[in-house]
Amino acid sequence: MNTKYEFLPDDGDRIVYVRPVAVADLPEEVQEQAQGMEELYAVHDSNGERLALVRDRTLAFILARQNDLSPVTVH
Repeated sequence: MNTKYEFLPDDGDRIVYVRPVAVADLPEEVQEQAQGMEELYAVHDSNGERLALVRDRTLAFILARQNDLSPVTVH
């Protein structure tokens, strides 16, 4: 049985991964910019390169979609 799911794009290069990141694990200069937040969300490409850090998951998905990317959550 060959099932195609609409939420998975055909082109794997357009997938980005969204995952929570503890601010305490980030470089000190980034921690200072986080303004007291404990967690940010990172957007990574398929090679693991961090493309962006944003304040919440919703914003990470919006950012990805505005750039014609297909976001998926990573735990």
